[in-house]
Amino acid sequence: MGEDADNGDGNRKPVSTIGSSVIPIIHKLQDIISPISDELTKLSLPKVAVIGSQSSGKSSVLEALVGRDFLPRGCDICTRRPLVLMLENSLKTPDDSIAEFGEFRHLPGKRFYDFSKIRDEIQAETEREAGNNKGVSDKQIRLKIYSPNVLNMTLVDLPGITKVPVGDQPTDIEARIRKMIAAHISQENCIILAVTPANSDLATSDALQMAREADPNGSRTIGVITKLDIMDRGTDACNFLLGKVVPLRLGYIGVVNRSQEDINYNRSIRDALAREERFFSVHPVYNVLSDRCGIPQLAKKLNQILEQHIRMVLPHLKAELNLRMTTVFNELSTYGEVMESKADQGVILLNILKRYCEAFTAMVDGKGQEMSTKELCGGARIHYIFQSIFVKSLEEVDPCEGLTDDDIRTAIQNSTGPRNALFVPEVPFEVLVRRQIAQLLDPSLQCLIFVYDELMKMSQSCQATEFRRYPYLKRRLDEVMRKFFRSGERPAESMIRNIIEMEMDYINSSHPNFIGGNRAVELAMQQVKSIQDNIGVEKLSTPEKGKGSRAVLARSVANGVTHNQQGSHLQSNNEKAPAGRNSSTRGWGISSIFGSMASSGMNSISRSLDETFHDTEHSSSTIQLREPPSILRPPELTEQGAVEIIVTKLLLRSYYDIVRKNIQDLVPKAIMHFLVNYTKRELHNTFIQKLYRESLFEELLQEQDEVIAKRKHAREVFHVLQQAVQVS
Repeated sequence: MGEDADNGDGNRKPVSTIGSSVIPIIHKLQDIISPISDELTKLSLPKVAVIGSQSSGKSSVLEALVGRDFLPRGCDICTRRPLVLMLENSLKTPDDSIAEFGEFRHLPGKRFYDFSKIRDEIQAETEREAGNNKGVSDKQIRLKIYSPNVLNMTLVDLPGITKVPVGDQPTDIEARIRKMIAAHISQENCIILAVTPANSDLATSDALQMAREADPNGSRTIGVITKLDIMDRGTDACNFLLGKVVPLRLGYIGVVNRSQEDINYNRSIRDALAREERFFSVHPVYNVLSDRCGIPQLAKKLNQILEQHIRMVLPHLKAELNLRMTTVFNELSTYGEVMESKADQGVILLNILKRYCEAFTAMVDGKGQEMSTKELCGGARIHYIFQSIFVKSLEEVDPCEGLTDDDIRTAIQNSTGPRNALFVPEVPFEVLVRRQIAQLLDPSLQCLIFVYDELMKMSQSCQATEFRRYPYLKRRLDEVMRKFFRSGERPAESMIRNIIEMEMDYINSSHPNFIGGNRAVELAMQQVKSIQDNIGVEKLSTPEKGKGSRAVLARSVANGVTHNQQGSHLQSNNEKAPAGRNSSTRGWGISSIFGSMASSGMNSISRSLDETFHDTEHSSSTIQLREPPSILRPPELTEQGAVEIIVTKLLLRSYYDIVRKNIQDLVPKAIMHFLVNYTKRELHNTFIQKLYRESLFEELLQEQDEVIAKRKHAREVFHVLQQAVQVS
């Protein structure tokens, strides 16, 4: 092989000119690829995959191309793991000796000058992964051989296609091996060496069948016919080599393998190549096909194909390398540089804190560089909480919800004590309206909690990329953020409570938008009159129901406020009383609720009471009174009581509406002032105060071992990619 390689320098030089610059760098790139850079494993590099059936002579072809005997041998399956063989052309040493050695990827730095030791290590590494009982594994063994007698290329020796499982092989061993082979030869930058023995039927060759499936056009498949010297006498492989049986665009090369006797007697590959040359030179058929026979011709063929293939894929490969280099550079930038001095550490920490605060503020203000078009984010979510959740929820609340007419009537009755109410009751209105105002506290505090949660989410989403590098800094920063938000939440909560308490503490009945007592009575009387008219019509049509007309009136008046209260309320806000009248009717001093109607009724009641007491004095009978029950409810509802309920509800709704608008305005302002804007103003100062201390620099900027390893690896990959781009 040494002589043939020297004789073929003229043919190999073009490949060496291109490949010697690119392929060794790619080999180095493959060497340093690790699981943390698995994005580079998809980089398709030029290689030659050797496929064939078991005992078809694949290993003999590989050893002949390398020129050394280094692969395991045997009668059963020998290649049980893919062997990625990277051949790198190396110059002679200064003393003109040939430096040939091999290195395994799993044993970095260890050189094997004895190629029999390489065979032993391949066998041992195979057994470590696949066992020692014919098992098969798809995990690769990577071997790099440096020699002046090889072409720069990557050869992949794949397990031979077998039919019957033996030893520890699974029952579907054939399907597994075919899947393993297909994963390699399906790559566009893979040249397929389909090895078929001459003493078998080429039309049924497993290697050619799989090659045709992966390369239908045959543009990257070379057929290799082995064992030409053991064909039956009188037969030859001329039609095979000429492509008349199974045509291939790249053609066929016929070779003669070393015999088992050559292996047993340790005859060198140089001697085997010499014997092969003599065989072809004296053979009457193969002599005229000298350009298609012999390992030297196969080497030349590979030389030419590799040259063409590399020239074809070089532009795409360079673009791919540039893309990978950009990706690795971006990854490397996330790891930053190692800073040893306190001053440099302080600069890094200050920049991280500053960028974090700027990113947080930009997210709140809606000025972030990355603005989503799919969903609301940042400050827009806070605005949604205020307007679409808080304000809308308060507007949907009925101020009289949970407050029955009996509750209102009981409160009015209790406020009068032992007397009957002559005027619009003030005390029950204030008691009831305070109770309704108190219910606004919980939704106001919930609004504060919602905004607090949104700020916490924003603090997580705008994390700086350096936090992956400094996990302890991230934990400390999260702690500071939580405490800082709490420091803003407490005064906001206190302010909200104060707002509610202020509204409850002083009922401003002089508010210009408040309906007022007289206006409420006027509206109530209008409703009473309308209902009385309806009841009168009903009595004329159904006289037998007249007995319960008072109760019907009371229920109708009480229920009528539910249907008319919204219109009355709107009317009270839209119709402004005259200036002179407003001053006298705004307050609670009302001479009588019922006017003349009530006066005549009261006179009649007074005369009846006098007659009753007069008759009682002359009565000689003793009247026994019932003891009052432990729980007393108000007596049957009267017209006056119904009007009082209507008036109270109108007053409640009017004043609640005023308070609701105040709460809808002041609660978001309190949250923005004490929490959101406070965070924007004071966050950076808080970081400086809590974290920017020289004694904490080393602790906060402590890197994980994984980050250190990733930075080192990314630098190596980036350096190799730079070299590859420069020479490609």
